[in-house]
Amino acid sequence: MRSKLLTAGLVLALTAALGGVAAADTRPGGRPTLTDSHPCPGQPGFTCSTLTVPLDHTGRVPGTLKLPIAAADNVDAPKGVLLFLTGGPGQGGVGTITRIATQRLPEVAKDYRFVMLDQRGTGPSGALLCPGLQAQMGSSDIATPTPDAVTECARILGDTAPLYSTDQTVADFDQLRQALNVPKMVVDGVSYGSFTAARYAIAHPGNVSKVVLDSVLPHHATASASLYLTGLQAEARVLRLACATPPACGYDPAEDLAWVVRHRSTADGVKIFDTIVSYEFSDPSYRNPAAGDIIGALHQARSGSSGQLDNLLEAYKSGGDNPASFSAGLHAATLCADQRFPWGSAATPVSLRQPLLSLTARALPPQATWPYTTAVATQQGFIQSCLPWPAERPGSNPSSRLPNVPILLLNGDHDLSTPLEWAKEEARQAPRGKLVVVPGASHSIQNRELGHAGRDAVIAFLG
Repeated sequence: MRSKLLTAGLVLALTAALGGVAAADTRPGGRPTLTDSHPCPGQPGFTCSTLTVPLDHTGRVPGTLKLPIAAADNVDAPKGVLLFLTGGPGQGGVGTITRIATQRLPEVAKDYRFVMLDQRGTGPSGALLCPGLQAQMGSSDIATPTPDAVTECARILGDTAPLYSTDQTVADFDQLRQALNVPKMVVDGVSYGSFTAARYAIAHPGNVSKVVLDSVLPHHATASASLYLTGLQAEARVLRLACATPPACGYDPAEDLAWVVRHRSTADGVKIFDTIVSYEFSDPSYRNPAAGDIIGALHQARSGSSGQLDNLLEAYKSGGDNPASFSAGLHAATLCADQRFPWGSAATPVSLRQPLLSLTARALPPQATWPYTTAVATQQGFIQSCLPWPAERPGSNPSSRLPNVPILLLNGDHDLSTPLEWAKEEARQAPRGKLVVVPGASHSIQNRELGHAGRDAVIAFLG
């Protein structure tokens, strides 16, 4: 679940066996503290500092991590602290606090003290570095890595790999709350940040006052999600919706997509899927000629002229992102520890995974992946990043509902990174949840929405 700017999904491999992650102080006899406070370079009005957290909140593995923190200078904000969580997993946060608080949500920043952090394994000073994955996947969920790139990353991270995942990150958030000396926070997360925000609210319901889930990834991991079935199917709805916007296309873009996928290789099918999801960040209408008109390109390819589509596949090719902006290594470590797969969990021996994946693939009906194919579902990056990843203890996967606190869920109906269907699924798990759908918007409402309807909903919810 990614974005070129800010996202634009699942939990520590030690948790289930070790009985969960417990908070731990980072100094003898006291709560966690923020150190080395100084003005954030190039971001006036914000103070940067360091939070030292345990490498392993269970206490089984010694060591600490230093997490960069950025906080607004309005320490006495009338409505308290708002912890804004970035996505990926793999994105840092400190470098984007001015854009979010000052440029995108200034009305909220008048009443709340915005706080952001570079989550463990992310950011300029802490990004996990896996050269092969970084070159091949960059910030993509979908691009297919080679097994060599995956095993290289697993070797680099070694035994620390399970320590860079959601349960540990959620424990880091509560260390930050203690260091800020506040009893409760508003927690606002985008994309994978919505996943960590929901998991924090479930783990610490008494420490959240309100929750905002933007571009929603459901907090309960499933094998269906690792196959990206909802996202594959959602492309038909989204492209048809875009095509029906006046002036209407006059043809069915989902049928065009299905035809093209079936008349090209599986590798090309994955590239087309990846390209369309990347394309939404440039053009949520999917039809703007200045961005390449992906709907028109598919129609031309079905008519025998594939040049425009081939140009888009090259222009939006994944890989090579700066790890300081998005760590592909952290992305893999988190997903492979946390997600649930057709073969089960991270504990399943590697030798059993491909046979179990093949059994699942044979049982999938065509409509489960249409307009794509079963081969595309099993060859995309979620699956292929974790198929050869070493076995480890699986992380927790709570099926409990969200806590009984006010929760706002935001999603664009043109979002393909975290499709609207996921937001509806999560809304059913929120006793006091309100779902706001932003027509015509794609991924990451608070960061990237062209209009103001979604942000107005946030302002009203937090007012």
